[in-house]
Amino acid sequence: MPTTPIAAEIDPYLQPSMSLRNRAGRALWGLAHLLLIRWTPRPMHAWRAFVLRLFGAKLGPHCRVYPSAEIWAPWNLVCEDAVAIANGAVIYNALPMHLGSHATVSQQAYLCGSTHDIDDPAFPMISSPIRLGAYSWVAARAVVCAGVTVGEGAVLGLGSIATRDLKPWTVYAGAPARELRARGRR
Repeated sequence: MPTTPIAAEIDPYLQPSMSLRNRAGRALWGLAHLLLIRWTPRPMHAWRAFVLRLFGAKLGPHCRVYPSAEIWAPWNLVCEDAVAIANGAVIYNALPMHLGSHATVSQQAYLCGSTHDIDDPAFPMISSPIRLGAYSWVAARAVVCAGVTVGEGAVLGLGSIATRDLKPWTVYAGAPARELRARGRR
């Protein structure tokens, strides 16, 4: 059955989750990422940081964002000094996301700051901030779910899924992530 304009106004599934301004900003950012970041050689961290700052990212000195890292909304990204976001990492940040000093987000890791209310027929987006503490590490292909805080120095192992806060200076692995041991400090 074809959708009529009246049906689109009534059906909550057809309504956008974000404002027109937000969608326009992300479209402009997507174009800028494609033209100004995606093709750049790996060592051009300062250039990528400059472009991210033009779009509202707050980046401390010495941050390294690699060319194929995907940042959904740079205006919602706050990175302290020496943060690394590797190639293929995805930062899905509908709300502000804070990455502490020397935090590392490895290849193809996913920081997922939003989900949907599956019990509401309108299926609205629900967003919660994610915070990575200083010296924390989200290893390759690991996932941090909305609302989770990764404590200072905590490690989320390869392919693990953090559904709850991770204690500082502790190593976690698994799906869902389980505490394995304390992390040494040198």
